[in-house]
Amino acid sequence: MFLLKTILRGSAIVLCLSCNNLGGKKASLIPAANAGTAALTAPVNNAIPEKEAEQYRSKCSSFFDSLLLDHGRFNGSILVAKEGTIVYEKYAGFANPRLHKDSLAPNSAFHLASVSKTFTAMSVLKLWEQGRLNLNDDLSKYFPNFPYAGVTIKMLLSHRSGLPNYVHYMDRYGWDKRKMATNPDVLNSLYTMHPPLEFVSGKHFSYCNTNYALLALIIEKVTGHSYADFLQDTFFTPLQMHDTYVFALKDTARAMRSYAFNNREFPMEFLDEVYGDKNVYSTARDMLKWDQALYAGQFFKQSTLDSAFAGYSFEKEGKRNYGLGWRMTFLDNGKKLLYHNGWWHGNNSVFVRLVDEKATIIVLGNKFNKRIYASKKLSDLFGPYMQTTNGQEEVEGSGGGERHVRTAAHHKVGHRKHHRKRKK
Repeated sequence: MFLLKTILRGSAIVLCLSCNNLGGKKASLIPAANAGTAALTAPVNNAIPEKEAEQYRSKCSSFFDSLLLDHGRFNGSILVAKEGTIVYEKYAGFANPRLHKDSLAPNSAFHLASVSKTFTAMSVLKLWEQGRLNLNDDLSKYFPNFPYAGVTIKMLLSHRSGLPNYVHYMDRYGWDKRKMATNPDVLNSLYTMHPPLEFVSGKHFSYCNTNYALLALIIEKVTGHSYADFLQDTFFTPLQMHDTYVFALKDTARAMRSYAFNNREFPMEFLDEVYGDKNVYSTARDMLKWDQALYAGQFFKQSTLDSAFAGYSFEKEGKRNYGLGWRMTFLDNGKKLLYHNGWWHGNNSVFVRLVDEKATIIVLGNKFNKRIYASKKLSDLFGPYMQTTNGQEEVEGSGGGERHVRTAAHHKVGHRKHHRKRKK
């Protein structure tokens, strides 16, 4: 906290250009449409002044040196951008940190874990925008005789369905862990295992990965295409996100593995084939393209973005909330911080969008490191987001006005259990 307060001294601080892999030149990664194609593009922005860029390069470098890099345990990529211009970029470690093999680079694609939910949610909202579905549709419209009455698409998006989390119940209810589970398996388990609702649907917020596994199936039913193909055709190809893909078993050889803090490699497990809630792989640079596409006039109408970035859970007093695929913090000064975190096996991810300042913070890692989640505190460099006053670590399960923090003791006691199954 002392470091960041020191960084924030002075009234005219603006984010900076990097550095590490850019040869000292400002970089804008906004894709340009190829001639003869109908590719959509993110906005082209003017580069920020060199003097301001240099100031912020130094500030970002100091922040991440202290938070992650000086400790020698960070294995991943960092990218900070302002108005579409990269202002800080760093790659540290290896695709295989155990063997120190294959240095990480701009095209190194990380498992985004639950940051994948932003793609699922915006896919559903694109179909809604096109009039191909209604957010108030009951799930029985897509899944005949769905065994939980009154659950809507909007409840899935906002984590208010009350459905049980497949990550927690499938093995307990007798799933053979020697068999890979698929999205249809998750759906079928609700019919055959019929685990009870966590609460009456629509009553309150509770983070649940089942919601997004089902949303991926709805996307497939509405479009007639696979989830992977829909994302590829709708977002990845138009935005020229060339290193981004949805994982399938055929990608096992190329997909970067993840590791525990002690460099132990996480093996594949029976839940690793389910998508929608996870399983998008991407790079920091491609995620900047995704960030830039999420401004009005690009891929979405302003009214669609307003719906995505609104809070839907106010039954408990608090600043944190969840939109339609996005976490957010409402601050007393009127600011709103948009973000999503991810955690699956040894993969940790942070994706922060500061819409007022047109800034973004992206940190991706494949070696478990909970310090990554403190990267959100860099938001205070862009504006008065008051993140340095929050000394608690947020994990999935928080949101909707609820406070859910993870203590160091809890982390140690629950290390093995939560390492495998927690997703942010």
